[in-house]
This record gives sequence, structure tokens and C-alpha cells, in this order.
Amino acid sequence: MQHSYLGKSGLKVSQLCLGTMNFGPETEEKEAFKIMDAALDAGINFFDTANVYGGQSNRGWTEEIIGRWFKQGGGRREKVVLATKVYGDMNEEADGPNGDRGLSAYKIRRHLESSLKRLQTDHIELYQMHHVDRNVSWDELWGMFENAVQRGQVGYIGSSNFAGWHIAVAQAEAKARHFLGLVSEQHLYNLMQRTAELEVLPAAEALGLGVIPWSPLAGGLLGRNALSGTGARSARSQERIEENRSRLEQFAALCSEIGEKEDVVALAWVLSHSAVTAPIIGPRTLDQLEDSLRVPEVKLNEDVLKQLDEIFPGPGKPAPEAYAW
Repeated sequence: MQHSYLGKSGLKVSQLCLGTMNFGPETEEKEAFKIMDAALDAGINFFDTANVYGGQSNRGWTEEIIGRWFKQGGGRREKVVLATKVYGDMNEEADGPNGDRGLSAYKIRRHLESSLKRLQTDHIELYQMHHVDRNVSWDELWGMFENAVQRGQVGYIGSSNFAGWHIAVAQAEAKARHFLGLVSEQHLYNLMQRTAELEVLPAAEALGLGVIPWSPLAGGLLGRNALSGTGARSARSQERIEENRSRLEQFAALCSEIGEKEDVVALAWVLSHSAVTAPIIGPRTLDQLEDSLRVPEVKLNEDVLKQLDEIFPGPGKPAPEAYAW
């Protein structure tokens, strides 16, 4: 497994990030433990989670599973670059009206403490804002995050689902405070959803953020079993397959021609972008994890990249050239 620096930080992470959203609701604890152990053995040291993961009625479940895995010892915690998130409603009555979605200093303090307890650790390497909160100033946010870093509870700060201009403002405000600012942006990016190429990817690259794409397989549409229907997990998933059947058939034919599975090609394509540090893989089983391990070794040539652009056209250029002269 190859490793890269996360944005402008000195932190090295694996070029695949283990996403844990399925742990609990989709993957039982014993299997989750096996997946995490296998990921470490394969050189994946970058694990991503969020305080809200676990389902609507069981927020925090996924962090608890990871915490119990850390508790087994064996150097597990020391080997992992741990990322979690804050923003969502944790359904905690004690939070009152301040428990709604958002990023107040009041809420971040309480939810950071809760995440640390569930994860059974005293620090988090990458603490990410799960979404933008337009009601909170950067003075409040950076003041809170600076304190968390100084206390040793957090190593670095990241964003998720930010627009390019949000990233630019955040970095400008951080620079004025002589603070490192954001080191990463976790963003929706895959062959079927390429709007990040307009502004987010260029902004991240210019301002020193590593990009961590979520849903690189478009919710399973770009997986190897999509056309057979066995990969569809809901009626809506099946509808999306039918809506995109022509493109998916072309994609499958191209993958067959170069001798690679669809999910491997889709992940390798995401990783080929210069702004991307590590796409998030979200295996539900050990077999699915093992299928992804080759991805950093797969290099797509210019002809294949051109054919993928024809099947899944993106904006073509960054902003403003994509929509102006």
C-alpha cells in the first residue's frame, strides 16, 4: 500500500481510506473487526467515521465499534490515522436546542468529548466538519478548533461537503490567525458525479488540502455487480441502474477490454486526479475489502482515461472556463 501526505500537513496516510459507515447497521461487529484488522495488515492506516454513523436511532454505534476494536490492544490505536466528524444531530436530549445540526463552539466541545469516549481514545488525528454551518463565524470555529489542537484532543482539522469558496474563506481566516487551517476536504466525487472538478478540486489543490472522495462507486452503480442487479440495495438503486444502463454497459465493456473489474477502474480513476489523496472505500465484507487493495497499483493510460471521459463526461474544464470563455 502506498502512502501520501494529507494536503499540506506532514501526516502520511494510505492511498485508500477505510470508510466505516456500514459498521453496525450493515456489518456486524465481528466482521467489522476482521475488516479493520485486514486493512491494517494490508497497509491501510487511514480510517474514516462520523459521530452520527450507526443509523437514525443508534447514532454513535459505529464509533463505539471502533472503540471496542481499539480496546483489544495490539497497537491498533497507534497504527491508525483516525478521522471522525461533527455537525449532525445526535438525538441527545441533554443537548436541547443546541443539539440540532450545526457547528457552534458549545456543540463541538460536547460532541468532541462524546466521540473520544465512544472511540476509547484521548485524541483524533483528523476532526472534520461534516457540513457547512452558515450561522457560525470563522472566529468562533477557528477559536474552538485551535483550543482542541492545543489541548491535544485533535491533530488536524478537515472539512466535508464544502464549496470551493467555503474552502477559500476558511483558509484566509485561518491564515489571519496564524493557524494551519484545513488540511483536507471530504467530497462527493466519482465518474458519475464530477462537479467537484469545477471549483472544489482546484481550490483544494491550490490551497493545500488533500481531497478524500466519498461514494467513489456512486452508491454501487460503478460496482462489478451493478448490471446484474445483485448490487442494488433498494428500489431506487435499481431505478438508477436502469436510467444509466447504456453508460454502465459501455463502462463494463471497457473494463472487460482492459481486464479489470468495474469497481477497481472507478476507484483508480478517482485516485488518478492530482488533488485526490485517498478515496473512501466502504466494504461491508472482508471479501469486498480484499477486492479493493490493488487499486493504488492500477494505472489507467491516456486512452482509457479518454474513453472514460466519453462515457461519463465531466465539466471538461475548471471554473470559470467550463461555463465562460
